[in-house]
Parts: sequence; structure tokens; C-alpha cells
Amino acid sequence: MIDSLRLRLLLWLLIPMTAYVGISSSDAYDNAVAGATLIQDRALLASARMIAGQVQWVDGAPAVNVPPAALEMFASPSHDNVYYQVLMDDETLLAGRLDFPLDVDFADAQPVYATPMYEGQPLRVVSYIRQLYDNGTLRLVSVSVGQTLHGHQQMLDELWQPALRRQLILLLLAIALVVLGLTIELRPILRIKDELATREPDSLTPLRAGRLQLELRPIVEAINQYIQRLNAQIVVQKRFVADAAHQLRTPLTVIDSQIQFARQLDDPERIAQVLQALHEGSRNMTDLTNKLLQLSQAEASNSAAFPRQPLDVVEIAATVLEELAGLAQRKHIDLGMEPDTEQAWVLGNEAQLSGMLMNLIDNALRYTPAYGKVTLGIALAPAPKEGSKTQTGDAAAMHVVITVTDNGPGIPAEVRERVFERFYRNAAPDQPGSGLGLAIVREIVHATQGSITLSAPDDGGGLIASVRLPMTTAPAGYG
Repeated sequence: MIDSLRLRLLLWLLIPMTAYVGISSSDAYDNAVAGATLIQDRALLASARMIAGQVQWVDGAPAVNVPPAALEMFASPSHDNVYYQVLMDDETLLAGRLDFPLDVDFADAQPVYATPMYEGQPLRVVSYIRQLYDNGTLRLVSVSVGQTLHGHQQMLDELWQPALRRQLILLLLAIALVVLGLTIELRPILRIKDELATREPDSLTPLRAGRLQLELRPIVEAINQYIQRLNAQIVVQKRFVADAAHQLRTPLTVIDSQIQFARQLDDPERIAQVLQALHEGSRNMTDLTNKLLQLSQAEASNSAAFPRQPLDVVEIAATVLEELAGLAQRKHIDLGMEPDTEQAWVLGNEAQLSGMLMNLIDNALRYTPAYGKVTLGIALAPAPKEGSKTQTGDAAAMHVVITVTDNGPGIPAEVRERVFERFYRNAAPDQPGSGLGLAIVREIVHATQGSITLSAPDDGGGLIASVRLPMTTAPAGYG
């Protein structure tokens, strides 16, 4: 695996360009061979025709006088050897070599070219047939001319090598330009790298795109979006730590004062009273700590640490009511569930969903006076047409609606949004509670893509907390 971007891009360019140069050079070589061969063949044919034109009847017999010009046209710095043969159709040799390396076929009307071996080297040969009349009798004479290939090879090199050099120069120039271009164009990215490397660990300011190329700007934008989310998460964590420290400071101070006071007492009855107060304070701190932990988990409920799966709200609600039945009995509160459906499936985390129901019902039990009534309702309803976030499938158009109704003092309409804030309490100072229950509920509901609203019953007394969650289908094979 090649990790270098320069080398990878260079390979993307080098491989096809090398293939192109190879194919182009092969074509140039073939064209050069054809061109050199054509030039040599034309010279051979011109020489053969010139010699054939000198064949005449002298004293009743054919004779030939080979002109020097017929052979001088082959003169070149390559010093090629030139061979010829003039042969009558009765195998009479008029001139040249008897062992000429070409078998003549007098039936060929067109010049014949061949490249046989002669005296240990290749020879380019042409055979030309001329008609010769003797007192009305048709005779045929064959003129064959051959030349070694040194000049042919020299001409081939002169035609082909410049084209090859141009192709190689073009390839090297492309490689150099790619390396230089990448070095220049990657400078903005390297500047961003240097900026990140020199930053303070706690610096979360967005990156500056500057003169970054259009194709690379989405990377910087994605990093800036991540920085914003990270900054928001850090703000939440800092606020959580500050709120937790503030809320824990007071009960710890009270417990410390009670311990100091108890150390000065000798009366067992008074000491027992102080110990009882310490026990109550410890329980309140335990409850506050648990709520803070639940709030922290609710804020992180979108992470992979809280996997989601189809859950039956009716089944989970029944379990939660069983756990809170003791608290309801101690306060003589009529706690019950009135579901309109046997099953109501949502996609979520079981611990988070149980915590949401626990806080909703516990909040209602805390603020409902003795001999009051708290009712949990579960129903199915069409999803809102606007702003709805539902699951795909047959259940996409439905929501699971969870209502917790009590006949307590209720919450005034002007403060119903504020009760979802952390540590905000709409209760008497001496009434127990941490002010975190509804804040936890809202975080879990939002993480489950749902919504929560508070309203008053039709008779105006008490409170109705309504949670809407997108409905999903039951798991395969259920039931």
C-alpha cells in the first residue's frame, strides 16, 4: 500500500502515459520501417527498370550494358553492397551473379519484393520482368537488384529515434510538472497542518480556509463542523461539572456541619437525631449523584455506548410501575397504567427508556399530594405531518404517545419550558427533589428523535406530561 499522495498521483499519470508512449513509439517505429522500406524499394525498382531498359538485341543475341548510374543511386555513407542479375527466360545469364538469392517467376507481371539472406546478411531484393521482342517473338527478361540493409537501418533510426525522444521528453516533462504542481498546490494543506500542530491543546477556533482549493474546502468545513460539535460538547461537560460541584457543595457542607455538631454532643437522644439527619442527607446526596449520572448518560445517549434496538414500551412501563409501587403506597397514591394498545414498539436503549419513564413517574409521585392519583397512558397516534422524524416501513406514519397524568398542583403555563432546565424546581424549598428529573427526560426523548410537552388537564388541576416517540416495527420472529 503506497501512502504518499504524490507517488499515488504520479502513478495514476505515469502508468497510462507510459502505455501511451509505448504504443505511440511502436506505431512510430512501424511507420518508420514502412517509410524506409518504401524509399529503398523505390530505389531498387528504379535501378531495375534502368538496367532492364539497357537490354537490347546485338547480332541476334540479347545483351545488356549496365549503366553506372543504375548502381550509383545506392551510394550512401552506410556503404551498402549492391547485387544484380539479368536473366533470360531460358535461364541465360546476361549480367550479374548466377547465385542471386531470388528464384524468378517469369509469370509475375508486377515487381516482386523479398528479403532473403545472402552471404550471411539480409538483402532487400526486387525482381522486375520486361518483355523483349525478337523478330516478332516474345521473350522475357528478368532484372533483379538487391541491396544490404545498412542504409535502411540508418534511415529507420533517423525517422524513428527523434519521435521516441520527443515522447520520452514529454513523459519526463509531465512527471516533473506533476511533482512541481503537487508541491505547490499542497502548500495550503501543509499550512493548515502547521497551524494545527502549533495550536494550544485547548484551542477550538475554526480553521481558516484562506486560498485553499475549491475541492479541498469541504475537508476544512468538515473539520470546523467537528470543532463546533466538540466545542459544544466541552461546554456541556464544563457546565455539567460546574453544576454538579455547585449542587454537591451545599449538602456536603451541611453533612460536615452536622458531623462537627455531633462530636460536641453527649446526649444520646440528640446524637440519634443528628445521625438521622445525616442519614437523610446521605440519601439525598445519593439521589442527586444518581440523577447527575443519569443526566450525563442521557447527554451521551447518541453515542455507540448506548446501542438501540426495538423495545416494547408497554412491557418496560409495567416493570417501572412495579419498582415505584412502594413509593406510591407510602404516599397513598393511586398509581396505575391504562394502555390503549397491547404493544408499542420504539427504537431505543432499554436503560435510557426505563430511566425516562422512571423520572416522569417519580416526578409525578413527588409532587402529587397524599391520596392523589397518577396514571400512565400508552397509545398509538398518527405522526405530525411537519417536522416528523419517523422510521421507515409500515410504522413510519405512527407515533407512540406516552402520557403521565397527575392531580397535583400542576405547573403554571409560563414556567413549563423552564422546568426542563437543570436544577430548576417549581416547588416549595422544603420539598425534596434535585430539579434534574425533567432535564433527564428531555435529553433522552430528544436522543430518541421524539418530543415532550406539558399541559394541564381539562379540569385545570394537575399536569399531563406527553411524550411522542417514533414507532418502529416489532423484531423479526417476535411473539
